[in-house]
Amino acid sequence: MEILDFGFTTAEFETRTVRMQKLMHEKELDAVFLTTEPNIRYYTGYYTQFWESPTRPWFLVIPLEGKPIAVIPGIGASGMRATWIEDIRTWSSPNPEDDGITLVSDVLNSLPSRFGRVGATLGLQSYLRMPTADYLSITEKVSKEFVDIAEDMHYLRSVKSPAEVEKIRRACAITNHGFDMIPSHAKVGQTEREICTQMRINMLQEGAEFVKYLISGSGPDGYDSIIMGPTSRVIEEGDVLIIDVGAVYDGYFSDFDRNFAFGHCSDETKRAYDCVYAATDAGFAAARPGATTTDVYNAMWKIMEAGGALGNEVGRLGHGLGTQLTEWPSNTATDNTVLEPGMVITLEPGMTYAKGKDMVHEENIVITEDGAEWLTRRASEHITIID
Repeated sequence: MEILDFGFTTAEFETRTVRMQKLMHEKELDAVFLTTEPNIRYYTGYYTQFWESPTRPWFLVIPLEGKPIAVIPGIGASGMRATWIEDIRTWSSPNPEDDGITLVSDVLNSLPSRFGRVGATLGLQSYLRMPTADYLSITEKVSKEFVDIAEDMHYLRSVKSPAEVEKIRRACAITNHGFDMIPSHAKVGQTEREICTQMRINMLQEGAEFVKYLISGSGPDGYDSIIMGPTSRVIEEGDVLIIDVGAVYDGYFSDFDRNFAFGHCSDETKRAYDCVYAATDAGFAAARPGATTTDVYNAMWKIMEAGGALGNEVGRLGHGLGTQLTEWPSNTATDNTVLEPGMVITLEPGMTYAKGKDMVHEENIVITEDGAEWLTRRASEHITIID
């Protein structure tokens, strides 16, 4: 089979399209209209850093039958031709007065109107990567009704193929390597930023494509934030440092953290670490086909509640993972998404165990036919102390 630059066979994209078109028949949709990088990349394999430029909109139309149709700025035509997509419509962009709006509207109007409906990601955990006024203009120009398929899109992407799982597994191995190296280079007197910069270098040398997410938090015997940093704060004796990393390998993320104490930490902090570690085990045991994300949440929270948790400010205890650092679903008390083989999720038990002190632990797993499998190599059973 032909291997595309994105690292998949053409059959991978054909299968994804067929799955979508099966859903389209069930939902009575004549077409699906996609505008964001993760969704367009999922069906085309078109992989470029140019998405970092917000100037130009990009569109993909999936018809009820046949291959997707790319409606993109002319600057991207040669790259799209390298994918399995054949029907590529272009315009000269940026063109604020009509930035592809007429062109993509004509494509949608040209498709057979069996149901008179177009699916678009308009709801839960979604957005439109285009001016709102332009989207509204399209809905006026197109004779079909636009309906939300955000959750359906999330579901389709949540069930990974074996090839996707292997990319995530490799991203996790690279990240594990970065964490393994920390005790050899991190020391008292360095800043969070210096420690994290060296970790980033180590992961890039190990084969990471990007390290798009790398945060840290530290403080005396604990930390109170897991989404900021790294900062210029100098690590001192008795500090606890958390580093949370999303490294990318061939377009797929890892996402997990590790905790380190410098010199020593209190028994209270050690117990908190042991508690979230045990909660991760409980979440892993609960993660199996037919169980729900809420079952996984409850299994983890039960351990932390018994361990003296004062609360959980994160709001969830893990999430989906793939071409985005965080994907649907969420491990919450009310999510209730049914787990299926091929779903990749994070287990992220976190708790406030004292005033101004949080403890968070995260691992990545894939749901299998008879349970779950670790994609990360487990953290140490007890908190790592760097002398």
